Amino acid sequence: MATTTISKESLAERKLSTAPPGLIAKPSGPNKLFSKPNAKHGDFRDELLKNGFCVVKGAVPRERADQYAEEMYKYVETSKGGLGFKRDDPSTYLEKNMPVINEKGMCLGYGVAHESFTWGVRQEPGVIDAFAKVYDTEDLIVSFDGVNLAFPRKDLKSNTPWPHQDQDPEKPGFRCLQGLVNLLPNGDNDGGLIVCKGAHLLSEEFHAEFKDEPDKVWAWTKEWYGFTDKGMQWLVDKGCEWVKVNAEPGDLLLWDSRTPHYNLSPSGNAPRFCVYTCYMPVVDATQEELVRKKGALETTQSTTHWPNAMQVGGVPIKRQDGKDCPYNDFKPRQPVKLSERGMRLTGVPYIKASV
Repeated sequence: MATTTISKESLAERKLSTAPPGLIAKPSGPNKLFSKPNAKHGDFRDELLKNGFCVVKGAVPRERADQYAEEMYKYVETSKGGLGFKRDDPSTYLEKNMPVINEKGMCLGYGVAHESFTWGVRQEPGVIDAFAKVYDTEDLIVSFDGVNLAFPRKDLKSNTPWPHQDQDPEKPGFRCLQGLVNLLPNGDNDGGLIVCKGAHLLSEEFHAEFKDEPDKVWAWTKEWYGFTDKGMQWLVDKGCEWVKVNAEPGDLLLWDSRTPHYNLSPSGNAPRFCVYTCYMPVVDATQEELVRKKGALETTQSTTHWPNAMQVGGVPIKRQDGKDCPYNDFKPRQPVKLSERGMRLTGVPYIKASV
């Protein structure tokens, strides 16, 4: 399969030889999820409709999932020439021996959003196809989100529940499907995704009742809502159940962005590895947003889970002493290499020639 190496210069000079600029994207078809609430698909979409989340088993073949996990281990072991981390020695699971990984297990700096393993997972056919089925279109763009490298650590407090929705309460309905590809065996004690089963169907009712709540959780973006204790009790009273989603390497976990969720740190001896994957139809992004996304690709910056690059650039990467991490150069180890399908997922080929 032909690949394209991405750099700012190559994008400017090459005129995208893999695909002409200004491709016309097809919108979602009649079978987009929730277009027909009573539809029966006979696959993972039925569970997604009913529960607000699902697991697509083996979206990435096990052999390749194991390979991605090995790459991620090596990434931590060899980071900036090697900082002292050794996968088989838990005593090295310390901040000084690895890139900054927060209490939620998220690694967000260092250009990790554009590492080879991150893009490898994003370009997996089984992952892309799942989102294409949900949106009923092949013309998709993907987020430049980070990864999760959660190790059982003693130098970092365990993550506490932070139940939230990744969607603006004032923009109801199904708008975004979030996902992650699990890359290590993930059981009850291995940390991971916690979801509120079926609560996506109650989202509009909930926000109508809590519209004027006095003690709202602060949010840095409108596309995020945090649940207070009162909100959590409301969900309980409605009979909603919180579920820990277990998975095997290569499984794709999907959830409606209206579904309340959070994650937990590993409480056992095994780490948790995953790559966050979120796709949306190209037509849902403006030309201005696609141009901004192109800039993020050229400069290897990250985005949030929203693929239309609502926000570009990550949070400050600071060590526990409060100082900026000296190893964070915002660049992946090697230039980004994409297949033709991967290039389309960046959104760049859909930018009109006149823009």
